[in-house]
Amino acid sequence: MTRLRADDFDPEVLQLFDGYVHGRITRRDFLARAGRYAAGGATAATLLAQLSPSFAAPVVAPGDARLETGYREFPSPQGHGKLRGYLARPARAAGALPAILVAHENRGLNPHIEDVARRVALAGYVAFAPDALFPLGGYPGDEDEARALFLRLDQVRTRADFLAAAHLLATLPQATGKVGVVGFCWGGGIANYLATQWPDLGAAVPFYGAQPPAAEVATIRTPLMIHDAGRDERILAGWPAYEEALKAHRVPYRHVTYPGVEHGFHNDTTPRYDEAAARLAWERTMAFFKEKLA
Repeated sequence: MTRLRADDFDPEVLQLFDGYVHGRITRRDFLARAGRYAAGGATAATLLAQLSPSFAAPVVAPGDARLETGYREFPSPQGHGKLRGYLARPARAAGALPAILVAHENRGLNPHIEDVARRVALAGYVAFAPDALFPLGGYPGDEDEARALFLRLDQVRTRADFLAAAHLLATLPQATGKVGVVGFCWGGGIANYLATQWPDLGAAVPFYGAQPPAAEVATIRTPLMIHDAGRDERILAGWPAYEEALKAHRVPYRHVTYPGVEHGFHNDTTPRYDEAAARLAWERTMAFFKEKLA
C-alpha cells in the first residue's frame, strides 16, 4: 500500500487536523468541517484515520538486542506519588554515557516516542522518556483518549516533574552527568522550558515547540538547536520575539526552518512525516549532542 504524504491532503484539512491534535477544535468539529474535503468515496472519518498515527513499523524494534530497555519510576517532587518513564541504553557500553531526556508530544509516552528513545540510545546515550500521563494512569493506548487526558494535566506540576526527570539523569550511575534534551511539539516546549530552568543543562533541541516567554530567556545558558517546519504558522509566529530575546541575552543558538514541511514532520507514524527533512534534522541533532555533551 502506498504511504500517504502531507501533500496528498488539502492544506485546509491539515490545518483542521493540527487544530484537533492541539485541542483547539473537537473531534466533532473536525469531522463536521473536514467532510467538505472528502472525495472519491472517502469520509471525514476516513481522513482522520489516514492522518492518525500508525505504530506498526518502529525504526528500532522494542526487543533490539543492542539495547537494554525498561521502565523506571522516580518520586515526583510535587508529592503526588511516582512518575514513570522509558529508559534505554546500549547493552554493551564500555563506560558511562551522556544522557538525553526525550520529551513526547501531547499524547504521552506512546510507542513512537519509545522508538525515538531507542534511536537516541543506539547513537550512544542513556535515553529516558518520561510519561506525563503516568499520574493519570499512563498512556492509555489510544491517541484520542491520550489527548483528552492531557487536557487534565496541571502543566505547572508536569513541567516540574520533567525538570526532576532531567536532574535524575545527571545522577544515574551509568551516565556521565552531562544531560541534553530533545522534545517534539509539546515536548519541544518542554525542551525550551528546561533550558530556562537549569543553567547546567548541556544542550536542548526543540522540534517545533512553543517558545518560552521572552522575559525568561535571560536565564538560559544552554546551547540550543531549534528545528521548525516551514508551514507551521502557529509556531513560527512566536519565533521573532524569541530570537530577539536570544540575541539580546547572547544565548548560543541555531535555528533551522525546513521549507515546505508540516508541523510534526519528524514523526514517521503520520502522513505529515517528511523523510528528507526528518533525516537531516536528526543528523544535525546527533552531531549537536556529540559536540555539546562530549
